[in-house]
Amino acid sequence: MPLRVKSRPVPSELPLPTPSPGKHFSRVGAELPDISVEDSFREIVKKLSIYIAECIQLPSTFEQLRTTTAGDDLRHLVEHLGHTCTHPAIVNALLALKWHYGAMTEDKGLNDARANSCEIVAWRFLTHLSEREAVDYCLYEIPDPAPSELRASGDEEEGEVDESSALLAQAWSGGSESVRHALSQTGSSKRNLLLQSISRLTMSMTADADGDEEDEEDDPTAPFTNLNALEIAAIADAKRFLSQNVVQKIITGIWNGDIIFWDNLSVHSVKKPRFYNPHTADPFSRLRVPKYLKSFEVLFFVVFLCLYYAVLAERHPHKVTPLEILLMLWFAAFSYDELSEWIDAGSIFYAADVWNIFDMAMIAIGFTYFILRVIGLETDNGYLVDLSFDILSLEALFMVPRVCSILSLSPYWGTLIPCLKEMGKDFIKFMVLVVVIYLGFLTTFTLVGRHTFTLGMMVMQLTKIFFGSSYVGFDMMRDIDPVFGPPLMIIFVTLSSILLMGSLTGMLSNSFSRVITHAREEYLYVYSVYVLEASTSNRLTHFYPPFNLLALVIFRPLRLFLPSDNKFRSARILLLKATHLPIVGVIEAYEWIRGSAAKGTQYNGFRGPRRAIGTPSLGGPSPKKMTGARPPIRARPSASSLPGDSLRPQAFREATNNVSRQQQAQSRALAEASELDALGEPLTDTEARIAEMSSKIDRLTELVIALQSAQSKTLGDVAMS
Repeated sequence: MPLRVKSRPVPSELPLPTPSPGKHFSRVGAELPDISVEDSFREIVKKLSIYIAECIQLPSTFEQLRTTTAGDDLRHLVEHLGHTCTHPAIVNALLALKWHYGAMTEDKGLNDARANSCEIVAWRFLTHLSEREAVDYCLYEIPDPAPSELRASGDEEEGEVDESSALLAQAWSGGSESVRHALSQTGSSKRNLLLQSISRLTMSMTADADGDEEDEEDDPTAPFTNLNALEIAAIADAKRFLSQNVVQKIITGIWNGDIIFWDNLSVHSVKKPRFYNPHTADPFSRLRVPKYLKSFEVLFFVVFLCLYYAVLAERHPHKVTPLEILLMLWFAAFSYDELSEWIDAGSIFYAADVWNIFDMAMIAIGFTYFILRVIGLETDNGYLVDLSFDILSLEALFMVPRVCSILSLSPYWGTLIPCLKEMGKDFIKFMVLVVVIYLGFLTTFTLVGRHTFTLGMMVMQLTKIFFGSSYVGFDMMRDIDPVFGPPLMIIFVTLSSILLMGSLTGMLSNSFSRVITHAREEYLYVYSVYVLEASTSNRLTHFYPPFNLLALVIFRPLRLFLPSDNKFRSARILLLKATHLPIVGVIEAYEWIRGSAAKGTQYNGFRGPRRAIGTPSLGGPSPKKMTGARPPIRARPSASSLPGDSLRPQAFREATNNVSRQQQAQSRALAEASELDALGEPLTDTEARIAEMSSKIDRLTELVIALQSAQSKTLGDVAMS
């Protein structure tokens, strides 16, 4: 007997359930952005922001966007960009949007999801490229819409930035008209300017063309001018993007000098990324290699430390010795280099490196020593002279670890430093609670035991108890007060020795466990920032300390009344070559012994062809082309479009179609495997099957090509007959 089911109408007033972030949910009608090579950087950012805003409408974690259906729209976007987009600034635009969404404070969950989406699309887009194509996209600098003559000729050596300049400071270095303007455009002020710029862009992303033309003079993307994709990634804290294998391969190439930005030290040199060619490059361009910069920095600090020990061992109280004069010159060169870096970088980016904090402490101690030493000698005050040497003794607390800072470039030590940094932050936060509790008990014990203990005595006794000497509290509790002393002291000992110390230990352990899981990304981020700051400077000449004092003494006064013309720049280049010739000789000898100078004309470590990427129209002259770029690679015609296709056997066409489908599947599988490898996830059986499938496809491809050649020969014979 059939069952009768009576359905009830759903009340229309009931709210619809909120969809799950893991379920595919996107706005209907979201169109993929059509990006052409003629689009400006501003237009690219606008088109991408429209698509991201329409597709990502729910808060989602990074893993949900990467592994669940919540990221289906992102996969469609990656495939679309991989097949249709050849604009060189596409990665720059995605990372700029990542920075924008990550810096927004309102609706944090949704904006974080959008920021993660931009980062995922950026690194998945690189998986569709060869390694040499990835170099072109990652190192492409957004050109200036209206470059000045100085920037066109690469004459930024007299600008306000150098190899230690921050990434943001480099964007405005060429257009600075004065030191005041350069300082006003650095550090946190420039970071706020970037946020306001992209915010104005995304808020006006629905504006019409007329509105865009009206705002053309105030381009909100102008702050990103002359920044490449890797620099924008460092600004945006795109640590997962920077930890990708292909990106780290590029950064390692820059670190070793296989990829350089300056290949000639002349007045008309132009900054652009290129592979190092030992046969055509200027040997003095090797001074800009980050590996050699770091090596000389370590050597500089070793000599610094030796002079420091020699002066303290000599310790002459009545006159300034030659060793002490040399130490002061070393201090001056070191201080000038560090202070110029701090001015250019701003406090936010300068303090990101923990070793820079050590540098500032060293400068403060050295300056205090110099002032007290001079005053003591002038007034013949023995106390001030002894005090100056005692203060100089504090320098070892920072100088010795600074000499060993080279260890931070090691993966082992480099992963521990971020952990110690985060644990230190948590420790300082926890000590606020400790100080509050400590002040309460200190006040009570001081007032109750005022007849027996002074404030200073009580501070020392409670400090001993807090650091583990519990027996001190039990010995003195009756001396404080027979009635209130014992119970109060038992409570204080219990809080300090059991509750507070146990909580502190557990919190630091959790902090270490939380950070160590992402320590590799933190280490690679710090390493990447150092390499980029050391190599992508817009300044043509950079004097190593202490030679920077010569440039300061000779050329800075001349700039007050002489123009910065070609002769002025030629003089700086001549001084650089004269002072750094021994260093260049050592570098050349090292590379000759190591055999790296005989690599060839291009760095062979990057696989794949280099296709010509498009040239965008940014309202100015065409941007610089990558050195060694090849003509566009034409797509091969498919087997079905070849002449005489109707005469081909049906089996041959089916085999060709099967090869095409298998190659597409292989490409998608390899992209997923590359992403898993970049994330550091363990490999599964999928990768093994991919490798086996790849070998089978290669053999099948050879068979199809042989059949195609035979068929073409047969068709040719038929045509001749």
